[in-house]
Amino acid sequence: MVTVKEKTTVTQRIRGNCPTHSRTEISVRDVKAIVDEPKEREGTNMGPTPTETMVAESTFDRRGAQLLEEIEVPFPKIRLVIDVTTDASEAGLEKVKADLRRFCPVSKVIRNSGTELEEVWNVTRP
Repeated sequence: MVTVKEKTTVTQRIRGNCPTHSRTEISVRDVKAIVDEPKEREGTNMGPTPTETMVAESTFDRRGAQLLEEIEVPFPKIRLVIDVTTDASEAGLEKVKADLRRFCPVSKVIRNSGTELEEVWNVTRP
């Protein structure tokens, strides 16, 4: 009999492409899905909302899920890589970054949970 010792902390990764302002086409391993907003929020309703999908690229401390011990912050770190092509001014881009931190419900929940949220902005100019 072979005993497999599972890692207690794993890194989860997701990739996404945004063909519209509300829809993101994501892939995890060999699985593809769509994250979108409902039509009443100017989306195409092709998938769950961002708040419904919540945690995408993170470090997950699985000890709590494995019933080994109670974990206060099960996702100690999330790294959000944002690739954007824009002709917005630097001031405009900084406003978008600030608004994301101030208003995005997913960002607010993650930051207020004790999880470290690292934002990496890769900006390409057309």
